[in-house]
Amino acid sequence: MEIDINCDLGEGSDLTSCERDALIMPFISRCNIACGAHAGTPAIMRRSLENALQNNLIIGAHPGYPDRENFGRKSIKVPLSELLNSIHEQIERLQNLTREAGTKLDHIKLHGALYNDVEANMDLAEEIIALLSREYPSLKIIGLANAAMEAVATKQSRIFYREGFIDRQYLNTGRLAPRSLPGSALSDIDNCLERAVALAKGSSFTSYHGTPLQFSVDTICLHGDNPEAVNIAQRLASYLQLNGLSIHS
Repeated sequence: MEIDINCDLGEGSDLTSCERDALIMPFISRCNIACGAHAGTPAIMRRSLENALQNNLIIGAHPGYPDRENFGRKSIKVPLSELLNSIHEQIERLQNLTREAGTKLDHIKLHGALYNDVEANMDLAEEIIALLSREYPSLKIIGLANAAMEAVATKQSRIFYREGFIDRQYLNTGRLAPRSLPGSALSDIDNCLERAVALAKGSSFTSYHGTPLQFSVDTICLHGDNPEAVNIAQRLASYLQLNGLSIHS
């Protein structure tokens, strides 16, 4: 039984951060590269692409709110047309670099507060899916399992990967617990590994408030900026194997 593992990368402040990202790459299936709005620079994007190609990773775009000050993790009020233009410009920026590198994008995954806002807002999800369908009809979409983005993408017959999180807590509703809640981000390696197996097998795990949750996913995310990301990634493959699982290749 295989499971896809994705990681948000290219989010550091300089090229040194790309070398840390590269330590994660041998242990995942695909990466989502920041496109210069919430994080990333052209140099970081190029190096991230080079490292991803060396590790045979599937490559996707990771656009977010244009808010570097808050790392795209704060909801901001921006006119819809401006937001859609920003998402388009971000994806184009990375897509142009992938062409230069002789490769292509496979998927799109929104970042941070934009990811969360879309998952709770059907109207916003419809607007963004319409943009992606118009401009990038061949690219897959990654989003939270059982939320608005999935519903809209399915309705429009888009290929959608249901995502679960190895290092984040969930509310009883199945949405991600806000980062403002203490302990909402998991860094304990054993807990993260157990969560990965539960998500991959569609078995039960507990929410932030202790309620059992159970659903299936197509891909599991490990955040590249998790302080234990490298250690988690390095132990993940062997732990999955012990539980009858392997990382999609």
